Amino acid sequence: MANIVASMFVSLDGVIEDPKWTFRFTNEESQKYKFDELFSCSALLLGRRTYQGFAASWPSMQGTGAYGERMNSLPKFVVSTTLSEMEWNASVLTGDLTEAVSRLKQQSGKDVLIFGSGELVHSLMSLDLIDEYRLMVFPIVVGRGKRLFREGSEIKVLKLIDTRTFSSGVVVLTYRPERP
Repeated sequence: MANIVASMFVSLDGVIEDPKWTFRFTNEESQKYKFDELFSCSALLLGRRTYQGFAASWPSMQGTGAYGERMNSLPKFVVSTTLSEMEWNASVLTGDLTEAVSRLKQQSGKDVLIFGSGELVHSLMSLDLIDEYRLMVFPIVVGRGKRLFREGSEIKVLKLIDTRTFSSGVVVLTYRPERP
């Protein structure tokens, strides 16, 4: 069975919204990490807004090489109650979210990766459907914006399973939920 993996760009103060602030920290190490991560999954799971942004840009991006080819060819599953017309190798997950994600986990052989999609991640967190969190923490304080762990969220105990530090000061922290 596949794992649902939330791969998030996070500032030191927990902001995930509009991560344009990440570009100054991009280097070969972080690009290789994201490359390997994308090639180790069998599908993407996206929220509506992230899907629409990606679908508007990725298919026509030039110079992205194997990474772009992989992004464009992977199956994408989109959680939305408003979309019906899909493109870019995507389909809408319908019905109960818990059942739909459980079916997806059984179909996929490798990890199902969530890029961004903050609202979706919050929904899946509340349903205890995320199997792994890969938090790419950037050495920047943004000050405002949507946060990964919102005020009022349930207490979640996470077990650190891996760390990776890049020369740019970016740290990847990988956690799995501790489940009874």
